[in-house]
Order: sequence, then structure tokens, then C-alpha cells
Amino acid sequence: MQTIISFVGVVLFIAAAYSDVRSFRIPNLLVAAVALLAVVRLIMVGDPSAALYTVGASIIILAIGFVLFWRGLVGGGDAKLITATALLIGYNHLLSFLVLMSICGAIISLTAFVTNRQQTAKILYIPYGIAIAIAGSVTLLFHSPFGTALLFPHRVAVTLLLQSPFAILFVG
Repeated sequence: MQTIISFVGVVLFIAAAYSDVRSFRIPNLLVAAVALLAVVRLIMVGDPSAALYTVGASIIILAIGFVLFWRGLVGGGDAKLITATALLIGYNHLLSFLVLMSICGAIISLTAFVTNRQQTAKILYIPYGIAIAIAGSVTLLFHSPFGTALLFPHRVAVTLLLQSPFAILFVG
């Protein structure tokens, strides 16, 4: 089920990134869908302390996002999507998500700056939803059972072999 949640999350992130590129807006419905998927994931994990830490970390991310939005540094959709993504990722993978998001955001910002150098606009809009979507997707996929199988196929093969009925013949 975790793999299905990861894939649905990636699809939602792709939709959010596409919307952000197309119109510089991330619909509230997409953010709500990511948050709802996160709640389903937290319920399925069944660890109340992990859920509490994840919700606490997401509230901190929301507060920081609100301040950044209030100061005009990020868009409202970006602040909401980061919060919903933090809820979906979980507290234990939050740091790797934030680092990857920052790297992707820097690359996107530099690209936007270089491509728009000739324009005389005072404000440069950057679709940061792309960075959030890439970092969220990569974090979800690499920390899902499917991502583990892609990255470490030998571990999965050994685990499946040891859990099979034929393991009794070899192990004893």
C-alpha cells in the first residue's frame, strides 16, 4: 500500500508542478489531496508517536511558510504545498526533502534569472512548485518499497529468497 501512496503522491506532485509552470498557481484541491493522502499514510503506518512528530514538524513548516508568504518571499500555494508534502513525507525524511528542495529551487531560480535577464520586470516569478514536486517525488520514491527494490535489487532478492518456502531447504 505504501507503494500505491507513493505513486499517487508523485502524480499529484506532477499535476501541481504543471499547474505552477502554466499559471503560477497551485490549486487548493491538489494541496488538499496531498494532505489527505498524507493522513491516509499516517493512519496506515499506525505509529502514534511518528504521526505526532510528523504533524508537529508540519505545523512548524506551515508557520515558516506563512511568514515567508506574509513577507512576499514565496507564494501561498508554495507554502501550502510544502506543508502538505512535509505531512506526506514524514518527519524522518523531512531533512533530506528540504535539502533536495533547496538544491532544485536554486537551480530553477538561477535558470529563471538567466533566461529573463533581458526583461525589465522588477519582479521575477519563480515556479517553486517544481522544486517542491521534484523533491517530494524523489523522497517518496526512494523511501518506498518500490524505490528500495530499484536501488538495491540484491537485498530484495535475498529477502524474498529467505522468506520463500524453499528457504527451509537451504537454511535448514
